[in-house]
Amino acid sequence: MPKLKTKKSAAKRFRATGSGKIFRRKAFKNHLLEHKTTKRKRRITGLTLVNEREEQAVRTMMPYM
Repeated sequence: MPKLKTKKSAAKRFRATGSGKIFRRKAFKNHLLEHKTTKRKRRITGLTLVNEREEQAVRTMMPYM
């Protein structure tokens, strides 16, 4: 059986916790930040868990995670 390749785009976007859950970055924090409130920008800072419905798709893209 050949080795499976990791999707490099997924490897740059997701990472796993010690318990096996998958983290992702929150959206809408790249540009056009002037008109967003400070409260809103603070809320979208940091990491959050991948939705359980999407988790299997991420695991398929990253077989050795």
